[in-house]
Amino acid sequence: MRTAQISRKTNETDIALTLTLDGQGNAAVDSGCGFLDHMLTLLAKHARFDLTLKCAGDTYVDDHHTVEDIGIALGQALASALGDKRGINRYGSCLLPMDEALILTAVDLSGRGMLCYDAAIPAPKVGTFDTELAEEFWLAFTRTGALTLHIRQLAGKNAHHIIEGMFKSAARSLRQAIALDPAAAGEIPSTKGVL
Repeated sequence: MRTAQISRKTNETDIALTLTLDGQGNAAVDSGCGFLDHMLTLLAKHARFDLTLKCAGDTYVDDHHTVEDIGIALGQALASALGDKRGINRYGSCLLPMDEALILTAVDLSGRGMLCYDAAIPAPKVGTFDTELAEEFWLAFTRTGALTLHIRQLAGKNAHHIIEGMFKSAARSLRQAIALDPAAAGEIPSTKGVL
């Protein structure tokens, strides 16, 4: 079973995370940030990951450290659970409508961390969540997950719908990329022989 457990403790956050790639989409998430909990629950559901997460963070300051450190831990868990990536599809993409928002994502589990982010979120906050933190989450996730992720907002005027669309679309792209390809069982999906 492709699974990983991550414990990460700093002066700003204390995170315990378990990720199972071949799951049912179940999530038990308590980050201390309600909007992020909702987004991570959506991510697990649409990627079909099972995710448990508990984070105690310095949210009395703001949510930045919590959001970034959870992105770091989730990326580490993804990389660990994938191992050498033998037999996976490697690539995935999704064009996802979320009401008036339209989000395109594409992922390459390349072994190289890169985020290409093109979104104009029209409000600084969704509830108490700083919308600029969506990019910070994905940046941390791609760096430690060693993957290339493109996120492009093609339409949208509602900040909540745009960010929710990002998480759902990225989840669908990840679901494709991590899926095992029966025709390539045991193979590394690269001419280099390593990812």
